[in-house]
Amino acid sequence: MSGPLDRLLREIRACRICEAHLPLGPRPVLQASATARILIASQAPGVRVHETGIPWNDASGRRLRQWLEMDDATFYDPARVAIVPMGFCYPGKAGSGDAPPRPECRATWHPRLLPLLPHVRLTLLVGQYAQAYFLGPRRKASLTGTVRAWREYMPTLLPLPHPSPRNVGWFKANPWFEGEVLPTLRERVREVLAGTPPPQPSPR
Repeated sequence: MSGPLDRLLREIRACRICEAHLPLGPRPVLQASATARILIASQAPGVRVHETGIPWNDASGRRLRQWLEMDDATFYDPARVAIVPMGFCYPGKAGSGDAPPRPECRATWHPRLLPLLPHVRLTLLVGQYAQAYFLGPRRKASLTGTVRAWREYMPTLLPLPHPSPRNVGWFKANPWFEGEVLPTLRERVREVLAGTPPPQPSPR
């Protein structure tokens, strides 16, 4: 007998709410399990992900897995890693990049889906849309400011820039990200997957 999460995932994958607005048609892409300990909250699938139905199956995904120091087997294991973008379908192009995720998606599905992931101990907020959804008024005036303030949100939330090749200039302009954030990210990912509790702050 399937549980509430399995039934909801079937509903999501059959969703057609935004069909009229999607240039390539609906193809919801996500992965989730009730046992997942890491949640990757991102923007929306790109064209390659839409074509293959595999989340983060592109250059951005390769960089993200490098950031995490995580192999494909772990990354694509829904029992350990949930991948829940703000929009489940490719939204089309806008200017030099992709259009924003369709707002109907997170309004319809996320309030039902996220409570069914009770074992998540670390949520990675990849890009401004995930940061806006999860942090609300706690986020800073810019993505750079939010990522720079990462210590305020740990150990359960960690804001990240999008790993898109289009953001190479941002990575070069902000070397503190690779020097400070990535080592902590990798350590926390290892802790969470191993079931290790987060380090406690030193008493003052």
